[in-house]
Amino acid sequence: MRLRSFTLVFICGVIGVLSWVFTPPAVALTQIKLFDISYHECPPELAKGTVTSSGSRVANCFIVTGKAQNDTNKTVYDADIFGRIYDANGDSVMQNRTRLGSIVEIPSGISDFDLRISVPANQPTPLKLKQFKAAGFSAQVRR
Repeated sequence: MRLRSFTLVFICGVIGVLSWVFTPPAVALTQIKLFDISYHECPPELAKGTVTSSGSRVANCFIVTGKAQNDTNKTVYDADIFGRIYDANGDSVMQNRTRLGSIVEIPSGISDFDLRISVPANQPTPLKLKQFKAAGFSAQVRR
């Protein structure tokens, strides 16, 4: 009986040590600076039939463009884009929503990005784009 207890403790110890040794590295969240943010209307082939997320209101289609600055020496993956978009009257275009989309891959350095958004047709332009930033991972986490 004593031998079996010792064997069980030994096996648990070996598994504990192996799980510590072979644990994959943590995937850290990396902050990405977004700048030179601007927008333009979607080309007609993208804008045709655009509706808001509720699916009941006509919307205008815009492409938000800018630059993403990755200061790490690693590619950043699955970066969520956050920001605030206001219409000409200062009213929020994306009610209760600051996550606007994502960038699949951001190599080290500065790269371009774009993001398609739908804005209710009754909200006047020009749009005001504020507080844009992104955060992603040092390894792919979504499939």
